[in-house]
Amino acid sequence: MGKPLQKIGLILIGNELLNGSRQDKHMGHAIQLLQKRGLSLSWVRIIGDSKAQLISTFTQTFALDDVVFSFGGIGATPDDITRLCAAEASEKKLIRHPQAQTLIENQFGADAYPNRILMSDLPEGADLIPNPVNNIPGFKVGNHHFVPGFPDMAWPMIEWVLDTHYSHLFNHHPDTEVRWDILGVPESTLLDSMNELVDKFPTVDLSSLPSTEHRGELIDFGLKGQAEDLLSASTWLEDRLDEMNVSYKVTKQL
Repeated sequence: MGKPLQKIGLILIGNELLNGSRQDKHMGHAIQLLQKRGLSLSWVRIIGDSKAQLISTFTQTFALDDVVFSFGGIGATPDDITRLCAAEASEKKLIRHPQAQTLIENQFGADAYPNRILMSDLPEGADLIPNPVNNIPGFKVGNHHFVPGFPDMAWPMIEWVLDTHYSHLFNHHPDTEVRWDILGVPESTLLDSMNELVDKFPTVDLSSLPSTEHRGELIDFGLKGQAEDLLSASTWLEDRLDEMNVSYKVTKQL
């Protein structure tokens, strides 16, 4: 199976992420959720609680075909402006979503008013993302999915979105990887061989990470791709290293 046509990106929202008062937990977990489904993360943006920046960011990402997960800013406090910015960027009205309104009323009763009910004001035409923790839903506009910043809520919501809307992208034969420690030569010595490898095996990705502690003595070298292509490229690489009398050690096998 080939790589999915759509890229996947994350938008992490909150001044606290930029001023260091809170550390992001979403990116690492999102990567794990994607990898379980044979998918990978293409990009991440971290944005503060700035209306202008959020509208600009959403305007840019709505223009893409990418699947986007946006974390944070969908509550009811004055700094929760994601719903409004998503509406403006998608050129939609911010209106009260009747199903979201019912969920919030059922969850909180009279205490839903006057504040919690504001979380049912969503971009017109938005679809809901169920929240298994407190029933206050996230929402979907196109390929953009807006969930809370709280991990216990956001993570199962993301899984639901992936399994409900994007199972057609799942790769049941994901890429695998082989890595070597290449010893005793500088990276420049291998540059011609790297270029030839890339030309001969265009479906295989290459990474070369020279050690900063053992400069010129150790390169962490990797190839990634589908198993059949990777086997051919790995065999070619090891044959080339043997011809050059370059020592190496396999650190991760197929």
